Amino acid sequence: MTETHRFKPSTWSNVLADMAPAMHIASGDIIITETLDAAGTNARGERMADRPNPMNGPIHVAGAEPGDALRVDILKIDPVRDTGWTRAALSANVLEPEYARNLPPRDRTEWIIDRMASTVRLETPETALQQLILPYAPMIGCFGVSPAGGEAISTATSGRNGGNMDYRGFAVGCSVSFPVSVPGALFFVGDCHAAQGDGEISGTGVETCCDVEIRLTVEKHRAIGWPRGELDDRIFTVGNARPLDQALQHATTEMVVWLKSDYGLSDSDAAHLLGQTVRYEVGNVFNPAYTMICSVAKKWLREKPKKA
Repeated sequence: MTETHRFKPSTWSNVLADMAPAMHIASGDIIITETLDAAGTNARGERMADRPNPMNGPIHVAGAEPGDALRVDILKIDPVRDTGWTRAALSANVLEPEYARNLPPRDRTEWIIDRMASTVRLETPETALQQLILPYAPMIGCFGVSPAGGEAISTATSGRNGGNMDYRGFAVGCSVSFPVSVPGALFFVGDCHAAQGDGEISGTGVETCCDVEIRLTVEKHRAIGWPRGELDDRIFTVGNARPLDQALQHATTEMVVWLKSDYGLSDSDAAHLLGQTVRYEVGNVFNPAYTMICSVAKKWLREKPKKA
């Protein structure tokens, strides 16, 4: 029987790694947990952990073994405070070098989160931005599972196991599967944003604290190489690497493998389909590893063949 657990961490992690679990749950259980912001501050403004992106976890999911996948269904992301923050300069690597020489300081800028109106706005905007009111569009910036081989991967970056991907599509209604590399998968989550553009090109979204509700389900014998996701209208794969073309290669290869294994396509079929329908999104171009998303609309996919 599915259970719902309220997870209240007392410690946080700045790495995703094979470590002692903070909680044990069954496959299919639901977790509700309050995250810190990227700087380690809680909903009451108290500094609880060091940056970058302190994670809640790890959560051990019974039955998860290497060769499986862990499916994460994002059910709710509710703000628990009325403020967020960003940085006041774009990342130099998204601009031409000559222009980037004269960027302003990366000062912290405060935002107001109106929970009743579901909007975010600058607290002290420049004159030209006084009317900038954005919809509250929450997402999870950093989440994933323990990597393989005894690695400890910083929450500043990402890899096959997920991590700090900062893709704005990781929102309510999204399902994401991660490759399991250690018994129990060891799931981590944190770094929520109230809003963010593609690429996180200023190095932040609107960083804040949220109450996150997720369901964790073991997908037995589903050996995947990179994170895979599903939204109402499309499926997608995630590649994390630098340079950006390598991240694109990982995401595209994972999509081809998925189309062949689950949808019965050949390499030539995949070439015809992806060549004319694929869509790419930049998840992140600020972190040490960049994130690329490769997606295909479900309307172009036939029903998955039934397995014997």
